[in-house]
Amino acid sequence: MAIEAALGLGGNLGDPVAAFAAALKALAAHPGIRLGKISSVYRTPPWGRLDQPEFLNMAVLVETSLPATELLTLVLDIEKRQGRERLERWGPRTLDIDILSYGDAEIDQPGLQVPHPRLAERAFALAPLAEIAPMLAIGGRTAAKLRDELADPTVRRDAEATERLRSVLD
Repeated sequence: MAIEAALGLGGNLGDPVAAFAAALKALAAHPGIRLGKISSVYRTPPWGRLDQPEFLNMAVLVETSLPATELLTLVLDIEKRQGRERLERWGPRTLDIDILSYGDAEIDQPGLQVPHPRLAERAFALAPLAEIAPMLAIGGRTAAKLRDELADPTVRRDAEATERLRSVLD
């Protein structure tokens, strides 16, 4: 039985668009994953720690037969293969992949919280998510409603990065 999960991807070191493309290809190559809708790429200011470069962020819907813990193991492995080093919380990174949602599941385990615990307060995650899953329920509200409530003009679609990603994936 396939579950629809939403993943958020971000990065601000190296070439995030290339890292996104490699991550999406790795996900698509896994027998337990089928890629669904892929959002545009958004340019966003850093969050948490402000003295670092802007981030690029995007979201993707996947259908998966993997249990949530195995999906987490897979995305952490993909991050590592793209040079991710977990040196500091909210610090710069080559690639970050968060499980934003996993069907209707609410999971609270060490290392895995779904829906993502701070999703409703992060415009940089909600903008791409609402683009591809506007009616996705998060804490009793939709992704689109949460995005609109946070309306942040510093979170903006990056047409060039989006086109580059799409050309690499085609």
